[in-house]
Amino acid sequence: METIGRFNRTDKEADESVMENRIIAVINQKGGSGKTTLALNLSAGLSLRGSVHLVDADPQRSITQWVAMGKNVSGLPAVTQLGRDPEIVLRTLAARNSFVVVDCPPNVQSEAVAAVMRAAHLVLIPVLPSPIDLWASVDMAVTVHQARQHNPELRACLVLNQLESRNALSHDMREAVAEFDVPVLAAGMQRRAAYRSAAVEGRSVYGMGKRGQMAVSDIEAIIKEVLCL
Repeated sequence: METIGRFNRTDKEADESVMENRIIAVINQKGGSGKTTLALNLSAGLSLRGSVHLVDADPQRSITQWVAMGKNVSGLPAVTQLGRDPEIVLRTLAARNSFVVVDCPPNVQSEAVAAVMRAAHLVLIPVLPSPIDLWASVDMAVTVHQARQHNPELRACLVLNQLESRNALSHDMREAVAEFDVPVLAAGMQRRAAYRSAAVEGRSVYGMGKRGQMAVSDIEAIIKEVLCL
C-alpha cells in the first residue's frame, strides 16, 4: 500500500502554499463513506489557514443543511450550490479564496463530477477500511484516470475513514487498496462519536471544544498531508 509522507515539506513551506487557490474535490460513489463529514471538517480546518468556500454539488444537499443548522455557529465556511456552469463557478471562487472544497455527488459518471474534476487540483476519496467497501469504490480510480486526460495535473488520494486505531490493516485490506492505483494518505479519520455529534449539532469538530479534540487531531493530520501535495 502506497502512502503519502506527512512531512514532504516543512510546516513553513506548507503554510506558504496556502495561497495557491486550490480546488479540493471530495468524492465517492459509495454511500456512507464519510464524504460530507470529511468535506465539512476539512473546510473548517483549512479556514484557520486562509479563506475557504464550500461548494455543495450533491443533490441531497446534506452539507448545505449541516451549515444551515449551525447558522449561529462560528467557524463554518460559506456554502453555495454548484450552479449551471460548474467550471466557471469553481474557478471564480478559487480566484477569491485560498481553498474551495467541493462535496461532490455520488454519481461519478455525472457531468457535474466531470466538470469538477476538470477544474480541481486534488481529489480526496474517503473509503471505509474494509475490502468490500473498497472494492465497491474501485471505479473511482478509473474516473480519476479519465479526468487526467483533460486535467493532467490532477492529484488523487484515498482517505481511510472509521479506522480502529488498535487494529492493523488486514492482508485482504491491503490487497483491496492495491486495486485502486491511487495513493493512500498516512492520516485518516478514526471511528469517533465526535463526528456524528458535530453533524447533529450543526458544527465542525473544531467547534466542539474538548469533545472534539481527538477528531481535530485526525483532520489536522490530513490537512498537513494535503498541504504537502
